[in-house]
Amino acid sequence: MNDSLTQVLINYGPFIFLFAAGWFFGSRHERQHLAQLKVAEQALGDITVSSERFYRPELAVGSEGALVLGSVVIAQDYFKMIIARVLSLFGKNLTTYETLLDRARREAIVRMRAQAKVKGYTHIYGVRLEVTNINQLGSMVEAIAYGTAVISTDHTPIVSATHTSPARLPSAPPSIS
Repeated sequence: MNDSLTQVLINYGPFIFLFAAGWFFGSRHERQHLAQLKVAEQALGDITVSSERFYRPELAVGSEGALVLGSVVIAQDYFKMIIARVLSLFGKNLTTYETLLDRARREAIVRMRAQAKVKGYTHIYGVRLEVTNINQLGSMVEAIAYGTAVISTDHTPIVSATHTSPARLPSAPPSIS
C-alpha cells in the first residue's frame, strides 16, 4: 500500500505541483493586470470614446481627424484552459475565456486612448474592436481597437458607473442627414 502511494506521488506529483503553480501565478497576474487597467482607464478618462460612426463633434479650429490604434496580444494560463475544456464538455459558459477577452478589449482601448492623448486629441469616434484567435487552442487572442481621433470643443467626458466598459457615451446626439 505504501509503495503504491509513493508511486502515485512520483508519477503525478510534478503534474499537480505545476498545475497548482500555474493557477496561483496566472490568477495573480490576471488580478494585477485588471488593477493596472482600472488605473489606466481612470487616467485616460478625459478622452471621450464613441462607437458612433457618423457622430460629428464640434471640432477645434484647425483640427483634423487622425487614425488612432491600440493593439494587444494576451495569452491565457493553462489552468484556465483546462477548466474551459471541462466546462465545454457540459455546454457551460466559458467564463475563463470571457475574462481573457474582456482584458484584451480593455487593454486595446487603453492603448488607443494613450496614443490619442500623446498626439493631443480629446475625442475618438467611430471606434471599432476586432478580436482574433492567434492559435488553434484559443489560448491567445489579439485585440485591436481603432477609431478617428479629433480635438473637440464640446469635450465633456461622461464618467461611467462601471469600470468594465471603458467606452464613453457621446456628449451630443448624432446628426441625421
